[in-house]
Amino acid sequence: MTGIHKLEIIRDGLLSHPMYKEMNTPDRVRVLMKHHVFAVWDFMSLLKRLQQSVTSIEVPWLPYAIPSYTRFINEIVLAEESDEDGRGGYASHFQLYLEAMEESGADAAPINAFLNAIKNGVDYKKALEQDIIPSTVAKFVTFNLNLSLKGQVHEVASAFFYGREGLIPDMFKLLVDSLKKEGSSNERLNYYLRRHIELDEDKHGPLAEKLLSDLCGDDPKKKEEAIQIAQISLQMRKNLWDGVLMEIQEKGL
Repeated sequence: MTGIHKLEIIRDGLLSHPMYKEMNTPDRVRVLMKHHVFAVWDFMSLLKRLQQSVTSIEVPWLPYAIPSYTRFINEIVLAEESDEDGRGGYASHFQLYLEAMEESGADAAPINAFLNAIKNGVDYKKALEQDIIPSTVAKFVTFNLNLSLKGQVHEVASAFFYGREGLIPDMFKLLVDSLKKEGSSNERLNYYLRRHIELDEDKHGPLAEKLLSDLCGDDPKKKEEAIQIAQISLQMRKNLWDGVLMEIQEKGL
């Protein structure tokens, strides 16, 4: 089995994960949001690593060699950190998600505890050891932060495309359909999901794929490493969804 074939199998399995169909009550959606908010947050570390690698942010400033990469990443940063909030203002997508959690009454204590620890100088690995944070969440975030800090740029770009921008439109469509059918969504969550589908499907996804392809070039080793990271990224997302179902079952929701 080739690496690409295995990747497609993992991706198909993720998109048929039973979690989507289980989002049929507000209580279950609140559990999903409690876990998923960490993925919304750590997306920014992948993005910021790419911004460090393919744009010029040092002083004195020097132009990056390939302006198209710089344009693409800066466009995504603009949208992710200061997108239209649907109410005439601007907000990061993370802030939009926190607003959706507040609107639905989802438990934000785990993400707040983690961020407070980070703000106080606690190492992220230690911050993730808090009992309030689900183990599947801790493993998911650890993988993405390790990659953001230590991975090669083409590996980060692979996780960014396969695990995020190239996956999110299909994944979020499943959530939107399920939530609409069961009447379990809310205004801010629906806006967040639909905004991501719109941005990632029409522009960000194809550009992320182009960036990854260009960074790998004709180097077979880079291509292999990119596929390996992609497989792990999708598996980690599956594990995250497994954790959501596990909590729903444990609480009898």
